[in-house]
Amino acid sequence: MTSSTVVLGAGIIGASTAYYLGQHQTPSSIHIVDPSPELFESASGYAGGFLARDWFSSQTSGLGALSFDEHRKLAEAEDGGQKWGYMRSTPISFSPGTMKGQTVVAAGRAEAASRTGGNGVAPPWLYQGDGGRAEAIGEEGTVAQVDPLQLSRFLLQKCLESGVKLHHPAKATSVMTDTRNEISSVRIMDTRSGTESDIPCTNIVITAGAWSPQVFAALFPRSQLKLPISSLAGHSLVIQSPRWTAGYEAQAGCHAVFVSGGSGYSPEIFSRAGGHIYIAGLNSATEPLPLLATDSRSGISKSAIAQLRATACEILGRGQIEIVREGLCFRPTTSSGSPIIGRIPDTRLGEGVTTRPGADGGVYLAAGHGPWGISLSLGTGRVLAEMIQGRKLSADISMLGL
Repeated sequence: MTSSTVVLGAGIIGASTAYYLGQHQTPSSIHIVDPSPELFESASGYAGGFLARDWFSSQTSGLGALSFDEHRKLAEAEDGGQKWGYMRSTPISFSPGTMKGQTVVAAGRAEAASRTGGNGVAPPWLYQGDGGRAEAIGEEGTVAQVDPLQLSRFLLQKCLESGVKLHHPAKATSVMTDTRNEISSVRIMDTRSGTESDIPCTNIVITAGAWSPQVFAALFPRSQLKLPISSLAGHSLVIQSPRWTAGYEAQAGCHAVFVSGGSGYSPEIFSRAGGHIYIAGLNSATEPLPLLATDSRSGISKSAIAQLRATACEILGRGQIEIVREGLCFRPTTSSGSPIIGRIPDTRLGEGVTTRPGADGGVYLAAGHGPWGISLSLGTGRVLAEMIQGRKLSADISMLGL
């Protein structure tokens, strides 16, 4: 059997991995499986889309730089400015005169922003009020902005055009092994018809975000391993403001505003190409993870949305603000704050299950990116594809294994 790969999870990490796998592997031997009736209904479609090159810890610094460069190269090659709103951005630390937010889990990026310094001018859509103070942070050319939903759709479409197979909505239910106990196929079930089928494969890649532990447990019920990935729920709004115009966008690019709020409430506001502004910052580690990403809609909190709207009115000025979209997504997190990217040892798969040695087989995991999933997506996909195919890695991820 020739080497084939099943990618479990069609979010931006899974789509990125399939995209890079297809550059050195027959695309038709790559299968993406996702159970959600609609794709990109969690962080891949509802995240902020903020990209950074050097805002990372030592464990992920190489991956962060690689991924930022991959974002730029892809945008230059595929007209990313038009297709998914890729644009340079200016990060700003903002201390408003007053803030009425309530206590929530603080955003990790706000902490990273506070470690940098600089001076600058706030964008015209930011209402500073009495006593407000805005400072540019970071170095020029090291941050950018995308629309993550459009980028995710682009990556998946490129995969499909090349010949990658998409099974959706379908879920992986079990693995099959050969006479040597090596994984030979994955059984999937169409969640609409209940029809089951087997996909011959030697490599399995789990990129199911916050749902990765459940996917692993279903496929390897005899394993004692519990993937150390939890979820962080986050509400968001996409809005339009008359103060964010196409003319200013073309002149000065986007801005990422990290607000220093009181009692841990740290709103993040990102202007995007096309006149949209994204606002988030209400996060919860106790919100229960829904069965499917599409089920997140029913969990949207009216009070959380009201608080974000109040913050938007306060920070963007009390002019006309139009709500374009309300969102709730679940970001996969780890206790270390760094993602897990690597091969799961055969000894952790459970009794009676092994994989082909070397690049001929394996079970791989890429999840736990927290608030950095979009920024680290392309680098993760490239490095994971290199690892699976036995090629030299483009970034050092030795500190990111299971």
